[in-house]
Amino acid sequence: MARVRWKSLYALGLDRPTSWSWIMWTAIFSLSLNIFWLIRAFVHRTPPNVFSDWEQLHNLSLVNEDALRDPNPIHNHGNVIATSFFTDEFATAIATLGHSLNRVNTTARRLMMYIPEQVSPRGLCLASATGFQPHPVERIAPPDDGKGVYQHFIDQYTKLRLWELEEAGARGVVYLDADTLVTRNFDELFALPYNIAATPDVYTNKKGFVIQFNAGVLFLRPDAALFRDIVKTIPTAKYWRHEAEQALLNTFYAKDVVRLPYAYNANLAIKARSPGMWEGIKRDIRIIHYTMVKPFTRDNKNYALVPMGELEANARRRGKSEFGGIFAEEMETWAQAWRETYTTYEAKLESCMLLSNKPGYQLQ
Repeated sequence: MARVRWKSLYALGLDRPTSWSWIMWTAIFSLSLNIFWLIRAFVHRTPPNVFSDWEQLHNLSLVNEDALRDPNPIHNHGNVIATSFFTDEFATAIATLGHSLNRVNTTARRLMMYIPEQVSPRGLCLASATGFQPHPVERIAPPDDGKGVYQHFIDQYTKLRLWELEEAGARGVVYLDADTLVTRNFDELFALPYNIAATPDVYTNKKGFVIQFNAGVLFLRPDAALFRDIVKTIPTAKYWRHEAEQALLNTFYAKDVVRLPYAYNANLAIKARSPGMWEGIKRDIRIIHYTMVKPFTRDNKNYALVPMGELEANARRRGKSEFGGIFAEEMETWAQAWRETYTTYEAKLESCMLLSNKPGYQLQ
């Protein structure tokens, strides 16, 4: 009888070592898969939503009362176009940006915030050759020694000093990242009676078009006291540290920022995400934002300064070879703008090259 019982069990495969091994490995695989998805969900978790996770960080009026009383806002002497210059690699980009502003006859004066100990006399000379007035600022270090901040954003908290430009006489500021190019006059932005305005951001991944704004182009009303309030929130506010000051500003101004049309910040990611959308805004574009491919760098990782004599060819090469050539037209636009810049300011630009390229030296 016992022999029959064991035979039946054997027939069912329950006493086979191989069967128990199969069950064990199935359990291990299932456990490993669950651990993998938990880790993936943590590492790739969605950034805090600026509305779902909204927190009270200030109590400002939506409309700027001083701006409402300005009888001629577009030609006000307090209007400023600002950019930032934190490393020499962006010197020729800012020179080209300055020339593009000359072409559209903007009425605003220009300021270039720079970190003295991080740029050289050569870089400062090149960047200011086409009209930007150098404005030295003290670097604002990222929280926690930069832990969690993307390396190419490590200096970007210094951009918050835009709100300090009130002390330099600014009443309305249009900020442009160094990797932008102006194609049409945008002085109408200075007539906005609001405290801040920006264009919604766009990503090429599953997030796509989002409600958060891109800080590469901003309109703002500077306020030195407000600057101090913003800086106080750096270590405590809930925001996605990877994106540095952009994420902080999205949290700080979440409910108050005025959304501008995409034409004021034609981020190349728009074209990558939706070519149809790009075609729809193309004739109205004021500012192209070279986010995905920078015409003045050799690639997206190497920001080494490209020699001036190679910039045109470099922009065209990258336009044709990267992302299937979808940005060739925009890269050609930048290449032509650089050629005009060099032709117009050749003597000045070449004289800049005779200066020291050691960061920290000051122009006398």
